[in-house]
Amino acid sequence: MKQSSLNRILTQGFGVLLGIGIAVWVLRGFGILTFIPGGVIWLLFLGAIATGLISYAQKTWWRF
Repeated sequence: MKQSSLNRILTQGFGVLLGIGIAVWVLRGFGILTFIPGGVIWLLFLGAIATGLISYAQKTWWRF
């Protein structure tokens, strides 16, 4: 797998996780998705942050 395609997959994963996290957070705030625990929302946000950091590190530091 080329470095640019891996970075593209990581960047898309970051966007998807962040988008789902924000959507679930907003819908839970409106009372629509009240059955979803707060820990799931935290996991989505932390997963997005981790994916973004890995994408950044892969793009700038890892020169494989």
